[in-house]
Amino acid sequence: MLTWTDILEFAANGNPEPDREVRKSDDEWREQLTEEQFYVARQHGTERPFSSGMCELFEPGKYACVCCDTLLFDAGEKFDSGTGWPSFTQPAKENAISYHGDNSMGMTRVETLCNTCDAHLGHVFPDGPAPSGLRYCMNAVALKKVDDTEAIATFGGGCYWCTEAVFRSVKGVISVESGFSDGEVVDPTYKEVCSGQTGHAEVVQITYDPEVVSYGELLRVHMGTHDPTTLNAQGADVGTQYRSTILYRSEQERQVAEKLLEELSDTFESDIVTDVKAFEKFYPAPADHDNYYNRNPNQGYCQAVISPKIAKFRKTFQHLLNPDE
Repeated sequence: MLTWTDILEFAANGNPEPDREVRKSDDEWREQLTEEQFYVARQHGTERPFSSGMCELFEPGKYACVCCDTLLFDAGEKFDSGTGWPSFTQPAKENAISYHGDNSMGMTRVETLCNTCDAHLGHVFPDGPAPSGLRYCMNAVALKKVDDTEAIATFGGGCYWCTEAVFRSVKGVISVESGFSDGEVVDPTYKEVCSGQTGHAEVVQITYDPEVVSYGELLRVHMGTHDPTTLNAQGADVGTQYRSTILYRSEQERQVAEKLLEELSDTFESDIVTDVKAFEKFYPAPADHDNYYNRNPNQGYCQAVISPKIAKFRKTFQHLLNPDE
C-alpha cells in the first residue's frame, strides 16, 4: 500500500519502471482523442468540477488510461471526496502512475501521470481516507471505465489447507491460493512463518466473480466455517499464524466486514477476535501446499480436520455450493 511518504519519495528521487511504454506524436494523439481529452491528457489541462457523472459511479470494475489503456485504478478504491472529480485511495499497481512536483497555480502539488504514456491524470493529495490517507484526484476524461468480472478477497482462519478446501467449493469462486500475509518479513518461507517470528498469518487469496457471489457472502462463509472467537488458534493449530483475519482492499470492503462482525457478535458465546486490517502483500505458499486437501484426501489431518469443515459448509451454505461439487 502506497503512502504519502512513498509518493514524495517517487516525486523526489524517481518513479518505478513501467511495465511498458507508449510514445506517440501530438498529431497521432489528436487523431485518437477528443478535443477535451487531448487538452487534459496531453496538455495538462483540468476539466470543470462536477462535469462528469463518473464521480457517482461505484459499481465494480476498473479504470484505464484513455490514451494507452493501461489499468490505473480499481473501482474498489474509489470514494466520494465531494470535490467534483473522481477520487481513489490507491492505484491498481505501484508502477501504474508516475509522480512529479508541480509548482504551478501558486502552490506545491504532486502531479500524477500515466507511467506508460505520460498522460496527465490529475494530482494526489495526503487528505484521503485511512488507511493510506491518499486522495488521487483524477480528471474523468483522462480515464475510461473497463468492465471487470473478477475480484480478489483475502481471509485467514487457521490452517490454510482447511480454508482453501472450503472456498474451492463455493460457487463463483474462480481460484483459491494459499499463502501468507500481514507480516514483517519479505517473501517468508513456510518454516519461518511456522516459527511465529515473522508476524504473518496463513491466508487464502480468493479470485471470484462478484456477479455470482458477493464479497459479503464470501465473508459469511469465512465466519461460518472457522471459530472467530479463539485468539491465535483453531483447534489444535496454535500460533499467531493461525489467527482469524479479514484483509480488506477498499473502504467498501472494510465497512461490509465490520458491519457483518457487529451483526454476528451476538451469535457467539465468546467475543469475536477477528482482525479487520488493510491488505498489503500476499506471498504464495510452497507449491506442494496448493490444493492440499484434494490431492491428499485420505491423509490423517485431512480426514480429521478438513473433511468436517467441508461437511459443515455444505450443510450450512447449500445455496452457495458450487453445482459441480
